[in-house]
Amino acid sequence: MSASPVTLMVARRVANSRYQDFNRWLNAGRELAADFPGYLGSGVLAPPKEDDEYQIIFRFDSQETLSAWEHWASRHAWLERGKGLYDAPHEHRATGLDAWFKVSPGATPPRWQQAVPVWLAFFPISLLFQWTFGSVLAEWPLIPRVLVSTMMLTPVMVFVFIPLSTRLLAPWLQGKWSPMDLFARFRQQHRT
Repeated sequence: MSASPVTLMVARRVANSRYQDFNRWLNAGRELAADFPGYLGSGVLAPPKEDDEYQIIFRFDSQETLSAWEHWASRHAWLERGKGLYDAPHEHRATGLDAWFKVSPGATPPRWQQAVPVWLAFFPISLLFQWTFGSVLAEWPLIPRVLVSTMMLTPVMVFVFIPLSTRLLAPWLQGKWSPMDLFARFRQQHRT
């Protein structure tokens, strides 16, 4: 049985408006992780203008690899250098696609609802890719064409656009908002 990749998502709120110092420190940590065996990649979601909480995503090939990285002396030294740059972080670990869709411990939205943010992320990026590179790749045989496009799009989707899409749709995925709420507001505004 093969091990499943595992994702560690860490939310860190920048302390005392030290954004440049925090970003330098964060980039050093991502470079450090890139040298660790079993590291699959990372991504950073910057906060909206009115917030200061960054979402950092690290992905490893197994829980064992992630655990070894978490206990690695070089990582501890990096975390020590970051003290004072961020407030207490909170972490979340997950395996598989459910990592993006946790509503509460042990609860995820139905699969059809999970498909919506994935499609909303995938469609525009795929369209942009085809618009940009489609004519170049059109003459290529099918297998190399699909190989190149999936190699280029998968990391962008996994580390940037699907997490962003699920973050933006979080109220709907968590059942705190529905399309009917929007419809009801629209009707109420146009009744008066």
